[in-house]
Amino acid sequence: MSLRLRLILILGGAFVLIWALAAAWMFRDLRGQMMFSLDQRLVASARMVAGLVQQLPQPLNSMQGARISADQASIPDGMACRVSSLRGEILATSQQGVEASLGEEGSGFHDQLIDGEHWRSFTLSHGDVRITTADRQQEREALNRSVLLAASVPVLMALFGSLGVLWLGVGQGLAPLNRIRDALTRRSPDSLEPLRVRPLPTELRPLVDTQNQLFLRIAQAIERERRLTDDAAHELRSPLTAIKTHLQVARMTGGSARETALANAEEGADRLHRTLEQLLLLARVEGRLAFEEGSHCAIAEVARLAINDTTAGDSQRIEAELADGSAQAPLGVPLTLAVAALRNLLDNALHHGGSERPVRLEVSQEGEHALFRVRDRGPGITSDELAHLTERFWRSAHSQGCGLGLAIVQAIVQRCQGRLDFHALPDGLQVDLRLPLSRA
Repeated sequence: MSLRLRLILILGGAFVLIWALAAAWMFRDLRGQMMFSLDQRLVASARMVAGLVQQLPQPLNSMQGARISADQASIPDGMACRVSSLRGEILATSQQGVEASLGEEGSGFHDQLIDGEHWRSFTLSHGDVRITTADRQQEREALNRSVLLAASVPVLMALFGSLGVLWLGVGQGLAPLNRIRDALTRRSPDSLEPLRVRPLPTELRPLVDTQNQLFLRIAQAIERERRLTDDAAHELRSPLTAIKTHLQVARMTGGSARETALANAEEGADRLHRTLEQLLLLARVEGRLAFEEGSHCAIAEVARLAINDTTAGDSQRIEAELADGSAQAPLGVPLTLAVAALRNLLDNALHHGGSERPVRLEVSQEGEHALFRVRDRGPGITSDELAHLTERFWRSAHSQGCGLGLAIVQAIVQRCQGRLDFHALPDGLQVDLRLPLSRA
């Protein structure tokens, strides 16, 4: 069922119900007013006859059994009239033939059944006579139905007119939805451009904005997938070629040359494995995949796990210093991401700090952030090279890594609303990693 038809059924049903209740109330009140008017007509007719009796030149008793014409007494057509004495003697009647049964119940209004017909009568005592006027209920109901029918025509016209206006109004109100549908229909299957439909009512703007955000996320996901594919094709080709070459050399040689070739092939496989792990981790971080978002840990635990997981060199070279009172401060970052960021910084420092020089790790609490400061004693880096440190696959002249470690750290910092700062020193590099603490 379409939205337009559903709205019409709901709103139209409400319109019909409201109009039906209003019409029933109006018709009920109109019927009551009609019956009251007809009763007043009986009263007025009785009083007219009473005035006529007073104007007669001779006493009415001498005219016993006389007939009163409707024109003579100004009685409307269809009404019956009877004039009788207080003792019940009929002094005068109209031409209806039912007057003998009228006026037997006393003064006031009465409903009577005479010769199989229902009559409504009114009896008025005036002096020494009693005057009764009556009309048929059938004629009263016929008059009432004709009046109600005449009143129902404008009500029905107004009802159907309202439904027609409602149909057009709902169609006009849903026109922006139709424009959105047409805009989506005209788009090519691979188009991810923002949807531009103007003008739009306030209620539909969040819908279009959400749709555009979805297009943006899909475009970013496709771009990440393309980038991962390109990166994998670019970075994995060289290690695979080197491994294949070393294996071919090992097959054609023997002795120490064979062992050297196999060792080189194994080293290439390890490098290939590390590159794949880094690529997959970067894709997960940039893709906003889940990392045990509710699994938080203390600062000291992150530092311990990161030191134990280092793969770039001897972890004994790391000199860790933990500030007092900050060991158990909880991080507001998933454990996997925090450990991966700090481990990559330590691996980078161990790689470039020389094989014998120590790497210093200072852990402290700075406001609402945990500060991990990594300091190496390597050859350092120029100020021009600082801007390229977090670029994918960028390597300095003396670097032997895959160029993804710091890019991963930067992606984690952006995901967790942290901060990453590099400081070039004369005798090395200092990196400050700030990660938010848990507000709980």
